Amino acid sequence: MKKVAIQLHLWLGLISGLVVFIVALTGSLLVFREELEPLTDPRFFMVSPPAAGHQQSLDALVETISTTFPDKKISRVIRESAADRAVVVELKQSKKAKDILAVALNPYTGEIVATRQEQDAFFPTVLRLHRYLCLGETGKVITGISCSLFLIIMLTGLVLWWPNRKKRSQRFRIKWNASAKRLTWDVHAVVGFYVLPFIFLVAATGLIWSYKWVNNLLFLAFDGKPQVKREAPVNLSATGTVTMGRLERVYVQTNQRLPHPGRFTLIFPETDSLSLTVSKVDETAAVSNVVDMLYFDYRTGQSTGQQLYSETTRGFKVRRLIFPIHTGSLLGWPTKLIALLVALLTTTLPLTGFCIWWGKRNKPKRVVRRSMQTRTHVSVS
Repeated sequence: MKKVAIQLHLWLGLISGLVVFIVALTGSLLVFREELEPLTDPRFFMVSPPAAGHQQSLDALVETISTTFPDKKISRVIRESAADRAVVVELKQSKKAKDILAVALNPYTGEIVATRQEQDAFFPTVLRLHRYLCLGETGKVITGISCSLFLIIMLTGLVLWWPNRKKRSQRFRIKWNASAKRLTWDVHAVVGFYVLPFIFLVAATGLIWSYKWVNNLLFLAFDGKPQVKREAPVNLSATGTVTMGRLERVYVQTNQRLPHPGRFTLIFPETDSLSLTVSKVDETAAVSNVVDMLYFDYRTGQSTGQQLYSETTRGFKVRRLIFPIHTGSLLGWPTKLIALLVALLTTTLPLTGFCIWWGKRNKPKRVVRRSMQTRTHVSVS
């Protein structure tokens, strides 16, 4: 069994090692994205609220965008709960879903303070590298396969790590004063053992984004049926003109029905026949990624339905937990720090594994050469 484990661990590691390193490194950068992004790009995300400031209505802000960019379609409006955050409006530039121009507005003055191409921004680029290696669908296939192989690598690594009675103490601690060869092996084996439970969970949850069948399997397990696609309901109003002030009415109704603090996101439908979709994060929830959905008539702002988190199925609630488990944001800062440490330690595994293989690859040749020299010496004698 160990011979098979050695071969699987070695060759699967060599095949997927570089991808695992990239995914782990980019994952470590993404752990604190929400906290770091406003600091790395304050001009886009931050504003200075006046002493007695009153924020402009969403209708006025959207009108500013529509006037400035008449040839682009608004897809989303994002308003944070903090008073010093800019309102971000996302505009579609083509039929490609990710070809987005993001515009930041000062909600107090209505001034456009910054714009950026989402594809070119730092953290969206890191996320694209993390998920697809910046190679689109081809990269998605590569990361999916590498993630699957990494699960096998971890299991075979546990088999190889498993100690006998004599070596038990060596498997739980690193001998820092050992030779470089022994130190490399210790770092690889001991670090791998301690991060295995965490990184196995992270890698397993990552398969949700790589394979649709994994996502469907989750819903089948908890709901007994595949995931039901959510679509915005049809408008209640007939075709006609848009009612003035409807977006601000939507914002006020949302805060009345969902009084908890949290990010407010207004999603515009593909066609005017469907309702507006509002998602609001519940920042008071015990775990992250608790989101309620409300729907409003596109023309009048009248409520057309809702999908509250408390009323969703078990499969949907578990699916909502996958993201915070994968990113380490489940319980806030404590779990994020663990996720950061685990991701950084995981980057050492492909490196130390490669060093161990490189150090051993010529060893059999040296043994054969010495044995040949011995036979030659005996023959001459």
